[in-house]
Amino acid sequence: MNVLLYGATGMVGQGVLRECLLDPGVEGVTVVGRNSTGETHPKLRESVQLDVGEVPPGDYDACFFCLGVSSFRMSEADYKRITYDLTLQVAAQLKDLTFIYVSGAGTDTNGRAMWARVKGRTEDALLALPLRAYMFRPGYIQPLHGITSRTRLYRVLYRIGNPIFPLVRRIVPSTTTEQIGRAMLAVARDGFPQHVLGTREINSL
Repeated sequence: MNVLLYGATGMVGQGVLRECLLDPGVEGVTVVGRNSTGETHPKLRESVQLDVGEVPPGDYDACFFCLGVSSFRMSEADYKRITYDLTLQVAAQLKDLTFIYVSGAGTDTNGRAMWARVKGRTEDALLALPLRAYMFRPGYIQPLHGITSRTRLYRVLYRIGNPIFPLVRRIVPSTTTEQIGRAMLAVARDGFPQHVLGTREINSL
């Protein structure tokens, strides 16, 4: 399987990249981003480009779209440009593959929160394309294997939350970067009965 990966320098993307490189069934991973991951691996190919909306040439079996930004202090127009417009620009260039989009718990086209509405519209648009599209909606995510968030506030919250993660898992829907990566690979190989997966489905895979 050949994987196209967006957002590999983010927390979720780092975890997904790790699992792709470890998986013997993955022949190659093409990472698209404005900055290098700093990783070297025989399976890894990096396409560092200013316009990340342009898909590099290749024969891909799956696209794992982990690219995203926090909506904190962003206008809806700016958030939509990154979250909706860029995602659809990439997806529109692909066909006949599995496209997995990292959304989030609480995503709702008619939701009160701006980010939830934008992500909801993004999900709906992806599902309408001629792709095998799946939406991943994780809740709390524990980063493993030295992976960290690029957002300072999140790094602080994770430092506080990691010691009590076993307790957190009992209270709120929770998963790990490792489980998300493995679940994506499982869906890319075998599909899944439903196209929107929450934390329970992600962890079951």
